[in-house]
Amino acid sequence: LILAVRMLQIRSNKCQKWKPVEVEASIANLGSIKLVPDNEIIRTAHFAWTELITRKAAQPFDSDNDVIVEIYDSWRELFTEFRELTKSIPAEEVRNNIDAQKLAELLVDALNKGLRPHLTKWQAKYRRWYNDESSKHLELSPQEIQRLFPNYDDLVDDLKLVNSELIGFAEALRKIAHG
Repeated sequence: LILAVRMLQIRSNKCQKWKPVEVEASIANLGSIKLVPDNEIIRTAHFAWTELITRKAAQPFDSDNDVIVEIYDSWRELFTEFRELTKSIPAEEVRNNIDAQKLAELLVDALNKGLRPHLTKWQAKYRRWYNDESSKHLELSPQEIQRLFPNYDDLVDDLKLVNSELIGFAEALRKIAHG
């Protein structure tokens, strides 16, 4: 009898009923998505949320203290982690679970439609300029040097927009992962 009760407990834990979660993915205007997260989706969303909130990606840009090159380095690492995370979702889950498909596509879209346009437009230009200027202005702080960039205001406005979208995206992932 004890064994039968224990088996029922184990089975009921495996067959948990998950509640639907609807989140707004503001990044890249992806809109609202609704999914019913299972353990795999919750794990993936939690990992992605953790990656975002522990980097400058989902923290407000601080023009007095942040260094743009360091933000770009963090975004590059985020790209790597999100790629690996997306690849870690079992293929059978992606094929057989529409919600796993949605989350995988959301992670890829966050990179390709959220981060990539800003990086493509600004990163190479800015890094080249910054490397050249850093060697010329050894007496200035990195923050002072970056303010000399000819298109600094436009770059920062775009960076803040992407940053704001990533903060919203982190909140959507938190909601998926933590309920």
